Amino acid sequence: MCYTAAVNRKSALVDEEEHDATLAAIVRAMYSDLSWAKARDLVRSGRVWVEGELRFDPAERMAMGTKIDVDPTGTRRRAPALDHDRIVHVDHDVVVVRKPAGLLTVALDDHDEGDTLIERTRLALRELGTGGRGKILRAGEHDRLGVVQRLDEDTTGLLVFARNRAARKALDDQFRAHSVERRYVALVWGQAEAAVYETWLMSDRGDGLRGSWRSEERAPKAAKRALTRVRVEERLTGATSISCQIETGRQHQIRIHMAEAGHPLVGEHVYDRGYRGPRVLPPGVRVQRPMLHSASLGFRHPSTDRPIRFEDPIPDDFQATLEGLRKLPQ
Repeated sequence: MCYTAAVNRKSALVDEEEHDATLAAIVRAMYSDLSWAKARDLVRSGRVWVEGELRFDPAERMAMGTKIDVDPTGTRRRAPALDHDRIVHVDHDVVVVRKPAGLLTVALDDHDEGDTLIERTRLALRELGTGGRGKILRAGEHDRLGVVQRLDEDTTGLLVFARNRAARKALDDQFRAHSVERRYVALVWGQAEAAVYETWLMSDRGDGLRGSWRSEERAPKAAKRALTRVRVEERLTGATSISCQIETGRQHQIRIHMAEAGHPLVGEHVYDRGYRGPRVLPPGVRVQRPMLHSASLGFRHPSTDRPIRFEDPIPDDFQATLEGLRKLPQ
């Protein structure tokens, strides 16, 4: 890494050895004796710029040649509000948003002040100042967001928050009854087939990673049922475009099921250790996250009981990868 320093501020260009390292790792390498906790805090407190833009995610991966600027003595900044065009629907009971990649749904614990989707949504609702249908909310009502589902940090797409206690209970009941429609689209390596995967997931399969038991009778008591229905959408060279309907919503469920079936997601870095097939990406296409997107979300409105449904097109990085795979020779 090469860098220049002015007072306490430093600038660096990510070198070849640091390609695909996290932003926190790059920041830590720029300063001697900097702890991991301090490196992450510098990012989360708005003191790190990537190519001139503030970034708040310590786990974001950096490409070779990317310019990083750090100002440890700069003013602490809060994460920005969610872009208003990412709010798909809002009323007094629910808010449906389009989650970007690289953002946690909620904080990891009560002491984590990091950038999260729920906090960005709160800030956006404060800016909008409305409860839907033109209703103006009283101070503090924007902050009443209840979590009824989560998306993985690098998964994009549709997610709903409840805005009051009654709405949260109604949505919780629907999720428990498996009546919420959740359709995901994904790109996986190899020639996947239509299938139904029903397993019992564990937080540790013995190597520190989440994984499955195939039989309920043999699964530990802590294992939780997970069911994923897979449909083939398009066959590509060395890969497959699929859609997934999930009946349950376990952490990393689709990623685990597809990897265990021998078809890890394109961009997968955790659950792809056993895959030995070809991974050919088109020239100029670089995948920085698992290609997984929450494309459809449907549920019954907590107040009216009427069914409502939302669709979200795939984001630009997913689209670029898909189009690139289509151009590969058969």
